[in-house]
Amino acid sequence: MDRALSEPAPIDWRSRVEQGAASVRARIEATGAGLDRVQILAVTKGQPVEAVVAAARCGFADAGESYAQELVGKADAIDEGSAGAEGIAVRWHMIGRLQRNKVRLVAPHVHLWQSVDRLSLGAEIARRSPGASVLVQINVSGAEQQGGCRPEQVDAVVEGCGDLGLDVRGLMAIGPRDLAHAPRAFAEVSRHADRLGLAERSMGMSGDLEAAVLAGSTMVRVGTALFGPRTEPPTVGK
Repeated sequence: MDRALSEPAPIDWRSRVEQGAASVRARIEATGAGLDRVQILAVTKGQPVEAVVAAARCGFADAGESYAQELVGKADAIDEGSAGAEGIAVRWHMIGRLQRNKVRLVAPHVHLWQSVDRLSLGAEIARRSPGASVLVQINVSGAEQQGGCRPEQVDAVVEGCGDLGLDVRGLMAIGPRDLAHAPRAFAEVSRHADRLGLAERSMGMSGDLEAAVLAGSTMVRVGTALFGPRTEPPTVGK
């Protein structure tokens, strides 16, 4: 068989991102929220470096990764490759559950730590990256595997992270699998953020961003809605 016929056509990542971004923006606007209120974070887990670069070229310089090794590998590839030579810079967000022993690995690259759910993790971030910007993750779905501190713990984690010298900018949450419960869950996050005087609310993903935006989200984390299906298996390890 002709090898050229058996190989899939290369993906035009810029075109794909532009189409996805238009759809995501339309969905946000359909809620009645202004695009200036809601930041779109490009979730690049399971996507190649080419997709990250295309997103940055389309104006999505903030990228979210869930796995430490994957974040570092992509950051190094961009910095050392032609994109880095062109001056393309990505602001990396750590959005996945993170083990304390991986903080040192990603600390030189992370712009915003979004999944701080316990003071021991906050202490390690403060040690490796003093004054770092963080979001405290709150679990409003009841699914333990999603991470996040319990709602009754959020005050202590926010206060403790501040005492460690971290810049606590807001809260982050993952919505429940049952979309019918998403409005209530996201509204709870906003209530805690309002009560604590925190401006940032990172909530809402490709499948539930409308409910999150209606509840006051200031940042939606979108992957498949922006890039399409993942093309690579995520790096194992956190």
